[in-house]
Amino acid sequence: MADSGRRFTMQPPNPDILGASRTGIPMSTAKKPASGMRMSMAGPALRGPYPPPAMAPPSTNPRQSLYRSQNVNPLLASASKSNYGRTPLTSSARRGSVWGGGMPPPTTTQVGKDTRPLRERQYQSKMRQDIFALLQSTSYDISMQTLISINGRDYRGIFNHLVLLLDGNYPFDPKLRFEDEFLPALKALQYPFVNQLDTKWLAAPASMHSWPALLGVLHWLAMMCKGRLHYLESMHWTLLDSVDVPDIFDDQHHHNTLAFEHYSEAYEVFLSGVDDYSAQERALEARYDKKNESVLMELEEQKKLLNDAQIEYARLMSEAPPIEKLQDTNKSLKRDREKFQQVITRWEGRKKKLIDSIAKEKAELAMRANYLEEVKAEQGKLSDIVREQNLSPEEVIRMNTEHEQLSRNLEDLRHKIAESSKLILSLEVTVTNRASAAEEALDAYTNLLSTLGLFPPLPRPYEDIDLTLELNTAASNPQQLLLGADIRRVIKPTLSGIAESKRNERANIESERIKVDNDLDQLVLECENMEEEIHEIEKKVGALNEQAEELREAAQQEAHVNNAEAARLERELAQARTAALAHGVGVKSRLQGLQIAYREQIEKVARLKDETVRAIVKNSSDIAMFKESISQQLKDLRDFAEAN
Repeated sequence: MADSGRRFTMQPPNPDILGASRTGIPMSTAKKPASGMRMSMAGPALRGPYPPPAMAPPSTNPRQSLYRSQNVNPLLASASKSNYGRTPLTSSARRGSVWGGGMPPPTTTQVGKDTRPLRERQYQSKMRQDIFALLQSTSYDISMQTLISINGRDYRGIFNHLVLLLDGNYPFDPKLRFEDEFLPALKALQYPFVNQLDTKWLAAPASMHSWPALLGVLHWLAMMCKGRLHYLESMHWTLLDSVDVPDIFDDQHHHNTLAFEHYSEAYEVFLSGVDDYSAQERALEARYDKKNESVLMELEEQKKLLNDAQIEYARLMSEAPPIEKLQDTNKSLKRDREKFQQVITRWEGRKKKLIDSIAKEKAELAMRANYLEEVKAEQGKLSDIVREQNLSPEEVIRMNTEHEQLSRNLEDLRHKIAESSKLILSLEVTVTNRASAAEEALDAYTNLLSTLGLFPPLPRPYEDIDLTLELNTAASNPQQLLLGADIRRVIKPTLSGIAESKRNERANIESERIKVDNDLDQLVLECENMEEEIHEIEKKVGALNEQAEELREAAQQEAHVNNAEAARLERELAQARTAALAHGVGVKSRLQGLQIAYREQIEKVARLKDETVRAIVKNSSDIAMFKESISQQLKDLRDFAEAN
C-alpha cells in the first residue's frame, strides 16, 4: 500500500533499511556496500541465531546493523575507543560472520507467560481482522475464510510474507521444512513468547489447542509490520534524507542528517579498504559553505553598516555637540526675527506714508474741483455783466481781440501746464522706478548682510559699527535719502577689512587641510607597508604549511612501509608457527624473536602516528596563534587609523 505523502511502499524491506530505522538513521542513507569490502570493526549484527550455512545461504549484504534496537547512531561513536574504527593489520584479526557461527548467539531473555486472551473468540476475531487488514494493505491475496480454517501451506505463506516485510533479506530456504525455520525466525525477530511454542503444532495449525498461539504469532508479526509502516509514514526526523535538507537550515536534525550521510559514505570507503575521506569531507564542506553564503553576505552587510556607523560616530564626535549647534541656530533665528520685525516696521512706516500722501492728493483734488466751480460761477457772472453793458463796436472788437488774445494765451498756458504735467509724471515714474531699484538693492544688501551674519553685533574690532542702511524717499535733501553710516568712510572700509580677514581664515584652513592630507598619506603609506609585511608573513605561513604537509606525507609513507613490514613479519610469524607445528618445539626461539620484532614494529608505527599527530596539532596551534596576533595587529591599526 503506497502512501501519497511519502515515497515508501510496504514491500519486502532491505535489512539495512530496517537496521537504519531501528538505530534512528535516515532510510535513504542506509546504503548497501558492494561485496568484497572490509568487514565492519564493530562486529556482526546483534541478532538472534539464524540457520547455519548448511541450511540457509548467506546474505548478500555483508554490512549488518551495529546495534539491534538502540536509537543511537553507531557511526557517531568516539574514534578513540579501541574496539571501533580500527583497521586490522591482517584478515586473521577480523571477526567471524554470524552465518558461520563464529560468534555465539545472544541469550534470549526469559519472559513470563503470554497474558493475551488468545482463547477468547472475540479477541481471536479482532486478531483475524487486524491480520486480514494488513495483508490486504500489502497486496497479499487472501480471504477471511482462509484465516478461519487455515492449513499449513497458507500459514507458512502468511508467516513468510510478514517476516519478509520486517526483514526483506531474511534467508528463507524453500527446500527446508517449515518446522526447521519457524522458531529461528521468531528468535531472530525477538518474539517474546517463542519458548511457549511447539513446532509440532505446525502440522495442524487450525487445531483447537495450537491455533490460538499460532494466531497470536501472526497477530504479533502483523502489529510489528503495522508499527514499521506507521514509522515510515510518520515523517519522523530520523527518516529525513539529505536531499530534503534545505540550503539554509538551523535545525539540529538537519545537521544530524548531513553528519550521518558523511559518516555513512566515509564508512563505505573504509569498508572498501581505502582510508582517504577527502572527497566526502569536501562535499560536506561545500554543503555547509552553501549554507553559510547568506550568513557571510549578511555578515559583510553588517560589517559595512558597522563601518558606516563608526564613520558617522567619528564624524559626530569630531563635530560640536548638537546642543551647541541648536543654541547657535536659536540665536540666529532670534536675530533673524528681530531683523524681520525691523523690516516689517520699516514697511509699515512706508505704508503709512503712502496712505498719508494719498489722503493729501485726494484733499488737493477736492480743493481744485471747488476752485473750478468757483471759476465757472465767476465766468457766468462776468458774461451776464457783459451782456448788460452797452458797448460800441470798436470796444466790442477790441474786447474780442483782447479775448482772443487772452484765449490764445490761456491755451498756451494750458499747453505748457499739460507739458509740465507730463514731464512731472515721467519724472515721478523715473523717481519711483529708481526708488524701487534702490529699495531692491538695499533689500539685497540687507539679505546679504543677514546671510553673512554681519548684523550687529559684529566681531572685533567692528563691534560698534552698524552696516545696515535704510532708504528715505520722502526726504527733500538728497543726502538724507540713505539713513545709516557713511558708505564711503565707514561701510566700505569695514566690508573690505572683513573680506580680508575671511581670506586669511580661508588661507589658514587650506594650509591646515594640506597638513591633514599629508598626515593621511603617511598613514596610508604605513598601512601599505604593514600589508606588505603581512603578505611576507603569509608566505612564511604557507611555507610552514608545506613543510607540515611534507612531514605528514613522509609520516604516511613511513607508516605504509611499517605496515608492509608488519605484514611481512606477520607472514613470517605464520610460517614460523606452521614450521613449529611441523618440526616441533625446536623453532620456538625463532617464533618468539619474530613476535618480539612484530611488537616492536607495531609500537614504532603507533609512535610515528602519535608524533605525526602532535606535529600537525603543534603546527595548527602555531598557525592559529599567528593568525590571532595578525588579526589583533590589524585591529589595532584600524583603531589607530579611525582615531587619527
